[in-house]
Amino acid sequence: MFIVHEIAMATGGKLFGNGNAVVTGVSTDTRTIQNGDAYVAIKGERFDGNDFIAKAVENGAVAVITDRADGADSYGVPTVLVQESRAAQLALARYHRCRFPLKLCGVTGSVGKTSTKDMIYAVLSAGYNTLRTEGNFNNDIGLPKTLFRLRPENGAAVIEMGMSDLGEISVLSKAACPDCAVITNIGYCHIENLKTRDNILRAKLEILDGAKPTAPLIVCGDDEYLRKTEVHGRKLIRYGLGADCDVRAEDIEHLDNGERFVLIDGDDRYEAAVPVSGEHHVLNALAAYCVGREFGMGAGDIIPAFMNYEGSGMRQKTIQQDGVTYILDCYNASPTSMKSSLSVLGGVKAEGRKIAVLGDMLELGDMSAELHASVAEYVTANAQVAFLYGAEMGECAKALRAKSFEVYHSTDKSVLSDELKKYISEGDVLLFKGSRGMRLEEIYDNIK
Repeated sequence: MFIVHEIAMATGGKLFGNGNAVVTGVSTDTRTIQNGDAYVAIKGERFDGNDFIAKAVENGAVAVITDRADGADSYGVPTVLVQESRAAQLALARYHRCRFPLKLCGVTGSVGKTSTKDMIYAVLSAGYNTLRTEGNFNNDIGLPKTLFRLRPENGAAVIEMGMSDLGEISVLSKAACPDCAVITNIGYCHIENLKTRDNILRAKLEILDGAKPTAPLIVCGDDEYLRKTEVHGRKLIRYGLGADCDVRAEDIEHLDNGERFVLIDGDDRYEAAVPVSGEHHVLNALAAYCVGREFGMGAGDIIPAFMNYEGSGMRQKTIQQDGVTYILDCYNASPTSMKSSLSVLGGVKAEGRKIAVLGDMLELGDMSAELHASVAEYVTANAQVAFLYGAEMGECAKALRAKSFEVYHSTDKSVLSDELKKYISEGDVLLFKGSRGMRLEEIYDNIK
């Protein structure tokens, strides 16, 4: 809840109308606005929210935040005129976040940030009433929406931060003010914009820009870039499988329903398990352990909480149907996440064949051909046949054919679906993996 004059103060805006009016929520969408909300008029690529202010008021908005000066005093509800509405929403979200003495963890990384966020949520929920980022609300519009959901009963929060260019995570971090920060890895996502992995590292380290001075940085020590990262005047914790990591895992055992391992923290050793397959989930658990310890939780509460993990969205969702196993991991894709997902396929026990259904990895720029070809190595190690969709996956198809590996490739989704439908039989296991823009789940929908 806000008083309108608080909104003007927090955003640095000019107030028109009753400054004592009460606002019970914040919205940027006239279609879902609730009675009592303040409407933030944001300019997007295809629309300008200022054009819908009258509709927002008609639908129940009791206040408006706008960056359009013309008519700011004529909307019939208290109005705050700001320099830029997106920045104003972030400023208001920061104001709201700072009302609460909760412990907030910020999470970023090229891949795995959502599953790591969900594992941290599982751990923190064992000790605190915890809020987390839902869906893909990890940009400068979505993150404020998450922060506005904070309530006095929340003792902790885990907030995901995404980016496509330099400067974007800095803005998010300054709104969220993390008490600790996690970076999962430095991969190739968005290299089309950022050109080098060094620049990707710079962008990810912006998560410290808004972090509190006492906030530790928690990174995966197995990553070749994060292994060498140093921060001054701040605690640095490395987790991973390497012997030089502060918190590490040993004796990993692949099970039908997850992974079992030994977690090592200094001289302490703990038997642990996660309810999902894939070595990357062991790394996620290590990151969550580090966050839990930094937030005052003991190993006795943290370790059992790993088993409460539930993935979100279309991330490694397993479906059994008519004797066939489908692993849907269609939310996003990069060379690193392709390797992780294919390793999951490789570790599954199958009576039939292991089939990799893969789509293009987007936003790889000049390195796209090379990186798509490199996927062939992971395919041959973990599958018996590949069905590839998209123009860029043509490079992977060439590399597989050079190895005399059975492969089907098409840029037509319906054609590939028809071939796959004729091919699969009872006992097969199929992995679907591709960038979100490829909508690989539609092939599953065609054949299920």
